[in-house]
Amino acid sequence: MRHIQIHISHIMRVVRAGWKNIYLHKLRSLLTALGIIFGVASVIAMLAIGEGASYEAREKIKELGSNNIIVKAVKPPTPPGTQQTVMLPVYGLTPVDIRRIEIIPSVETVVPTWEDKRDVWHLEKSISARIVGTYPEYLSVMNLQVVKGRFFNEMDTELIKPYVVIGSSVKNQLFPLEEAVGKTIRIGSNYFTVIGVAGEKAVTSGVGFEAEDINFDVYMPLTTQRIYYGEYTVGKRTGVGIRGLEREWVKYHRFIIKVKDMDQIITTAAIVEDILKREHKQQDYEILVPLQLLKQAEHTARIFNIVLGSIAAISLIVGGIGIMNIMLATVTERTREIGIRRALGAKRKDIIKQFLTEAVILSSIGGFIGIVLGVVIPKVVTKFAGMTTILTPWSIILAFSISVAVGISFGIYPARKAAYLDPIQALRYE
Repeated sequence: MRHIQIHISHIMRVVRAGWKNIYLHKLRSLLTALGIIFGVASVIAMLAIGEGASYEAREKIKELGSNNIIVKAVKPPTPPGTQQTVMLPVYGLTPVDIRRIEIIPSVETVVPTWEDKRDVWHLEKSISARIVGTYPEYLSVMNLQVVKGRFFNEMDTELIKPYVVIGSSVKNQLFPLEEAVGKTIRIGSNYFTVIGVAGEKAVTSGVGFEAEDINFDVYMPLTTQRIYYGEYTVGKRTGVGIRGLEREWVKYHRFIIKVKDMDQIITTAAIVEDILKREHKQQDYEILVPLQLLKQAEHTARIFNIVLGSIAAISLIVGGIGIMNIMLATVTERTREIGIRRALGAKRKDIIKQFLTEAVILSSIGGFIGIVLGVVIPKVVTKFAGMTTILTPWSIILAFSISVAVGISFGIYPARKAAYLDPIQALRYE
C-alpha cells in the first residue's frame, strides 16, 4: 500500500513540474495546442453533422416502411417524332397485378392507391393537395398517425361515405385557428366531411422517387373516390409532335406491398418485378424497396463518417507535429537543466517521463478545449443552418483518445532526445 502511495506521489510531482513548465510559457503553449484544439473540434463536429445527415436519411426511408415494397405507376416515354391525334394508350397498375401479387406466400397484404392533384376549399381558403383514394390498411402499412379524430374504416368503405382524413399542412392552412374534425371541405364541386387529421411527417425526398410531402395529402375511401371521380383522368396534352387528349389508367397509381418477414423482402421484390414484367408490355412502373435504400444509406453513412473523420484527423496530426516542434525547442532551451538533473542522479527514464508528461498535458488541454468547441459547433450549425446534428459519446471519446495518443506519439522523440543527451556536454551548454 505504501509503495502505491509513493508511486502516486511521484506521478503527481512529475505532473506538477510539467504543468509549471507549461504555465511559464502560456502563450506558446496555447499556440502549440491550437492544432489539437481544432483537430478534436473538427472530428467531433464533422461526425455529429455526418451522423445527423445519416439519421435524416434513415428516418425518411423508415417513413416508407421497412417491411414494404412500393410499386408506382409511371408514364412510359413517348417515342420522339410520334404524331398523336388520338387518346394516348392506357398504362399503369391493374387489378390483375394485385391478384397475382397477393398469391405470393411472403406477401401479407397489398394496399392500392389512386392519386390526383386537386384544389381543396374551406370557405374562402384553398390549397392544392394530393387526393389519395385507398383502403383502411393504408394507415398501418405507411406508419401514419392520426392525431385528431380517426381514419376511415371498413364500414366507411363499404357504405361509400364522403369522409376524408387531411394531412397536417392541409389542416394548418384551411383550419389555422379551429378544429378541423367535423368540418366540411370542398374538392371540385363535391363536399366531404373531415373525420381525422394525420400527424406531421418528414418529406420523403432523396429516397428513390421524387420528393413527396404527404402533409399535403387528403385521404378518402377508394370506393368513395370511384363514385366521385371515376377511374380515368382526361386532360389536354400539348407538345412537339403531340396533340389531343391524355388518358391515364388511374385504377391504381401505387401499390404498397407489406411483406411478412423482413428477410424475404429482397426475394419478394424480385418476384413482384418478374410478375409485372410478364403482365406489362412496357416499363410503366417503378419498384422501390425501402429496406435496400436503408442499407445503402447506412453503408454511405459509414463511408461518410470515415472520410470526415480522416479529414479531421489530419488536423490532429498537424497538431502533433506542432507539439513535437515545440518540445524539441524546449529540449534545446533546457539542455543545461537536463545536465544538472542527470548530474544529481536523475535517470534517463525520469527525463523521458518529464518531457513526455508535458507533451501529454499539452495535448490533453487541447483535447478538453476541442471537446467544448466540438460540442458547441453542431449546436450552432443546427440553429443557423437548420441541419440535424447528433453528438455521440463515442465520437467525443474517440477524438480525445486520439489527441492523447498524438501527444504521446509525437512527444516520445523529443523526450528520448532529452534523456540521451550527454550529461557533461549538457552541463557545458550555454
